[in-house]
Amino acid sequence: MTNKNKTSRTVTQVVRKEGKGGAATPDLGGGLTRSFPRLKARHRAEREAYTTNLSLRVHRALSWLDGSEQLAAQDERDGQFLFLWIAFNAAYATEIEDRDRPYEQAAFLRFLRKLVKLDEKNGRVEELLWKEFSGSIRVLLDNPYVYDAFWAFQKGRLTEDEWKARFAEDKHTAQRALTRRNTVRVLSIVLSRIYVLRNQLVHGGATWKGGVNRDQLRDCTNFTAKLVPLVVEIMMDHPQTLWGDACYPVVK
Repeated sequence: MTNKNKTSRTVTQVVRKEGKGGAATPDLGGGLTRSFPRLKARHRAEREAYTTNLSLRVHRALSWLDGSEQLAAQDERDGQFLFLWIAFNAAYATEIEDRDRPYEQAAFLRFLRKLVKLDEKNGRVEELLWKEFSGSIRVLLDNPYVYDAFWAFQKGRLTEDEWKARFAEDKHTAQRALTRRNTVRVLSIVLSRIYVLRNQLVHGGATWKGGVNRDQLRDCTNFTAKLVPLVVEIMMDHPQTLWGDACYPVVK
């Protein structure tokens, strides 16, 4: 038996064990099923071949993904969204010195380019954007409540004309990227909108299970719930890729 076959058999055995009775993979609503059991089984089977940093990233990201899926099963969407964002950060974030903060956005774009490039043959990121969520992405781009300049206007930092002009310009940029199927650009725009919602919740700018931000919370959560497992899977598909040092290494 080859090593590859051994690994495949091990993964299958663990998935069956964790999914015994179907309890590990319930329907989470919105067409979602649990990704954690499958990905964690793969991680356990392959982690000895990973670098320390990659294994730590995957381990941490999957722990928060597990939490988010448990919350989804309880219809706890606010917590689910926040746990998904933490899972994404665990997979992506690297140690950045204070002096390098202005370049953080450039580093983020490099990560997205790397992700899309590595997935070029499989096309899973493109399928996520262009098939599964093309409609909800357009709705999200039309939603001012996940647009930073709208809140700058509410705080008196921009005039109404200024924020609306920026909104129109950015929507045009996004539409152009959608038309050209610029996956990296569209993904970065969508994540920038999701980040606004993240800030609103993390900084206490919303009410738990409140009634005024449900649409954007639903759309952002559904998209992130599909994106995060895909990010982790692509990283595991390419263990020899340099992913950088994980934030806050384990200190024994």
